[in-house]
Amino acid sequence: MALFAKKNRTDASSCCCSRNYSPEDMAKAEAAKSQGSRIKILGSGCAKCNQLADAAKAALEQLGMDASVEHVTDFAQIAVYGVMTTPALVVDGKVVSYGKVLKADEIVRILQRVME
Repeated sequence: MALFAKKNRTDASSCCCSRNYSPEDMAKAEAAKSQGSRIKILGSGCAKCNQLADAAKAALEQLGMDASVEHVTDFAQIAVYGVMTTPALVVDGKVVSYGKVLKADEIVRILQRVME
């Protein structure tokens, strides 16, 4: 009965997409983790990710901070942060929120706490 036979899998795909990442790819992503702006949005570029990015920009304006918001869509770089649920908010290289869209006032409170 071939219908229920085990399939031989020869490809080893990663958990987040069908691309296999080499150790060199992961090393590059780890190096990119510390570069760039202080505030990063991790996600595929969906509507929720864009809402979080807009809220982060609004929070920066409320605080009078001159910082840019970088949107990271590369799954290798997202994996380096250990994030499995997006969107995620990263401040100074540390994940401060993941899996939900924060409002601007919530981000203001987080930034004030992190800056202390």
